[in-house]
Amino acid sequence: MEKAYKLLAFQEGISNGKAKELIDKGVVTVMGKKLQVARGEMKEDTVFKVKDIANARVIFEDDDILVVDKPAHLNSQEVEKKFPQAVLLNRLDKETSGVMLLAKNEDFRKKAINEFKNHKVYKEYVAIVDGKIVEEEVIDMPISTIKGKTARSRIDEEHGKPAKTTVYPNMIEGKKSKIKIIIENGRTHQIRVHLQYAGMPIIGDLQYGKASNQVSRVMLHSKVTRILGYEFQSKEPKEFFHFGF
Repeated sequence: MEKAYKLLAFQEGISNGKAKELIDKGVVTVMGKKLQVARGEMKEDTVFKVKDIANARVIFEDDDILVVDKPAHLNSQEVEKKFPQAVLLNRLDKETSGVMLLAKNEDFRKKAINEFKNHKVYKEYVAIVDGKIVEEEVIDMPISTIKGKTARSRIDEEHGKPAKTTVYPNMIEGKKSKIKIIIENGRTHQIRVHLQYAGMPIIGDLQYGKASNQVSRVMLHSKVTRILGYEFQSKEPKEFFHFGF
């Protein structure tokens, strides 16, 4: 038996640090299941599969704003580093893909942040969840977050901050549903926590949702964002078609 990251490093011909990083990003699987613990003990003949991470693609750029299509498995700070001429306006969870905004000057950044604070930004997501969703549902429950090495959020009616999520049914395939989601706030892990609370956990979400052998990511995608007269869209990634949607 040997630690997973050491076996992966040997198999791929990379450093131990790089092997840990790949496991932490969620791109390493063993027999179709995402490897979660880099220091876990595994058999020395274990075969790992490493998924390639796509590049962040520029959707739009002008003098004020830079918009990218963020791939799953990159965190927001990593995307920001790729575009040193701009600073983040919003963040997406590491395994969430789609529209992400960066400001190219301070004046625009201040205007945009004010729009977010006043709930004037339209944010539309798509997700694949466990369960048959046939009716629109509004989840208006406050959320609190404990931030450490890994953030953890929960419904907290006493100390939480306001959070509102509206769910619209789209398609049903077997016991899974594709849904449209509109959020008015942007609390850490808001959609994932709200959907778990409402009994429709997101497929592939190992922290709040339901594991799947078909994908190695959270099936949540930022599809449409409207801000200050702009509208940006990102096509759903190919993983969404694994489920027949």
